[in-house]
Amino acid sequence: MGGTTPAIRGGAVRGGDTRRRGAVVAALMLAMALAALDATIVSTAVPQIVGDLGGFSVFSWLFSGYLLAVTVTLPVYGKLSDSFGRKPVLVAGAAVFLVGSTLCAAAWNMAALIAFRIVQGLGGGALQGTVQTLAADLYPLAERPRIQARLSTVWAVSAVAGPGLGGMLAAYADWRWIFLVNLPIGAAALWLVVRHLHEPERERPDGTARARVDWAGALAVFACGAVLLTALVQGGVAWPWLSAPSLALFGAGLALAGVVVVVERRAAQPVIPGWVWRRRTIAAVNLALGALGLLMVAPSVFLPTYAQSVLGLGPAAAGLVLCVWTLTWSGSAALSQHVYRRIGFRDTALTGIGLGALILLAFPFLPYPGSWWQPMLLMLALGGALGLFQLPLIIGVQSTVGWSERGTTTASVLFCRQTGQTVGASLFGAVANGVLAARLGGAGDLDSVTRALDAGTAPETTRRAIADAVHAVYLGAAGAAALAFVVLLLVAPRTFPVRDE
Repeated sequence: MGGTTPAIRGGAVRGGDTRRRGAVVAALMLAMALAALDATIVSTAVPQIVGDLGGFSVFSWLFSGYLLAVTVTLPVYGKLSDSFGRKPVLVAGAAVFLVGSTLCAAAWNMAALIAFRIVQGLGGGALQGTVQTLAADLYPLAERPRIQARLSTVWAVSAVAGPGLGGMLAAYADWRWIFLVNLPIGAAALWLVVRHLHEPERERPDGTARARVDWAGALAVFACGAVLLTALVQGGVAWPWLSAPSLALFGAGLALAGVVVVVERRAAQPVIPGWVWRRRTIAAVNLALGALGLLMVAPSVFLPTYAQSVLGLGPAAAGLVLCVWTLTWSGSAALSQHVYRRIGFRDTALTGIGLGALILLAFPFLPYPGSWWQPMLLMLALGGALGLFQLPLIIGVQSTVGWSERGTTTASVLFCRQTGQTVGASLFGAVANGVLAARLGGAGDLDSVTRALDAGTAPETTRRAIADAVHAVYLGAAGAAALAFVVLLLVAPRTFPVRDE
């Protein structure tokens, strides 16, 4: 596969019996639940938080700050886990996450809460990347779909349950319990990892006793990612796209990207090694899952607005229309092994994303105003298609590298998916607002129009305009799916170069 990697003695996780491995898997599932819950649990508690702490004008950073910290730290944690092992990175990340949760519960104003959410995110990046990597370490290729399907199910259920749980805690207890509930769950995961996860000693071919940490590269990657993602998150929201702050952030981000390239080329053990993009399989999967992050914005962000504003559903019913895709997503992911064992990783993913593109393309042809079961049926089909797409790619790309490169590879895949979601939120938000402006003669953006609909002060033409805007977003999502299809078809090898285990 190329590149110099440390030799591994004794496998990824020292032998242990079924009970020991089961305890570690339980810890991974708890850690995955924490990471997924905290991405969504705050959303329904915002009124209570703002009522207590104030800071309504900046509350969106409760979400943006957390997601930015998770995204920009993924490559760093991936490299650290390859250099020092999964266990110390997972333990340190969980500890930082729990410290951040405790601080969030004690926050005295909105600025402090945002800062502590960023601390949470710094730990959350370690949870996400290391959990996925350890799942591949624990199981050989033949058994890997089982653990990955479990983790996918935990992520889906936790992400869907997050808003409901947050609303219940805020309404019947106190919003601070949203963060305190993390402590017993995280403590249980930490204890299981410390007690049951044992990694072997590793020998390095260069004879060095310790790995070198590319701190300059880590800092450059963190700074570059933070600046560019901030520009994408805040552009068109806090300031216009072509305003001075937006242009300054993009300019600084591009300059920092140049710094990253220079620093990483000189580093002995770079955080983002060049082989991540030189190897066809990894590069293709990175780009394809970046496109997945892009297209996921259409249903996850815009479908609830469509369900409430166009179909007239309440918030709970609108959430149900969205969450059904998690059922078929996790189900098809679990069954995907039977497909890729016959036709291969690439062709299974091509089948899934090809079907996904057709399903997304069908959304704009739904009748107006339509019935609730029509988008729900499409979401059920879309979840099944994307389960065939994502999981085979993750399992396949992890199987093309050895233990000492798996953390970096997994982190690069997750980083690209997260970045795709950030880009998609900005891009499709601009598309939706542009369509609304064209239909309504520049009479507002999506947020202001949906607020008017909630208040019952908007005419029927506004509902049609929102339907057109969401249809345009789904067309864009279908384009992202088509892009992923083309990338896999032209860049990915037909047969992934799976390593012997």
